[in-house]
Amino acid sequence: MTSSKEQILTAVHRNRPDAAELPDLNGEWTRYPDRRQQFVDVLQSVGGQAFIARGQADLVDQLQRLPNYSEMQKIASLVPGVDSSNFDWSAIDSPHALANVDLAILPGEFAVAENAAVWVTDRNLPQRVLYFLCQHLVLVVPADQIVDHLHAAYELLAASERRGSPPPAPAFGAFISGPSKTADIEQALVIGAHGPRSLTVCLLDE
Repeated sequence: MTSSKEQILTAVHRNRPDAAELPDLNGEWTRYPDRRQQFVDVLQSVGGQAFIARGQADLVDQLQRLPNYSEMQKIASLVPGVDSSNFDWSAIDSPHALANVDLAILPGEFAVAENAAVWVTDRNLPQRVLYFLCQHLVLVVPADQIVDHLHAAYELLAASERRGSPPPAPAFGAFISGPSKTADIEQALVIGAHGPRSLTVCLLDE
């Protein structure tokens, strides 16, 4: 007499689909005539916003015009040229110390036009949890570092790994696209449910 486990496995084996050839991944991928505009449009569609800054002075000016910027008590920045005098990085010895950060302004390495994702790492970042604990997040990305799609993004990462990352080498990396959100409750989309309430991406054109 066969066991129930054997019967299940036999049924799975009997009903498995026919084998299929793997898809050819060397074909032509989508190319966007304007990567910047594609990135901006997609980011807006997932609840974020983007702007283009023409140099550091324009970046600072546009940051100060963000909604509620003047009311933010604690601003943490690791972007050169952006003042963060009201935040003492040397005093941060625990992720819990970041729980009351209103705005984090952090660098992104490159962006993806296809899905408005930004590749971030913990390079020179004392606590990587800041990406997710802050109330509002701004990512500053070089405007010329936008690839068309994720296939190109992973090729870029692979090429960077082959060359070797400049020190300090990151131990963490992630793609971030849009603010946190959920639609699990009554099928209603809630922005900022379990992370930053807003995401703004600055495409820095220098």
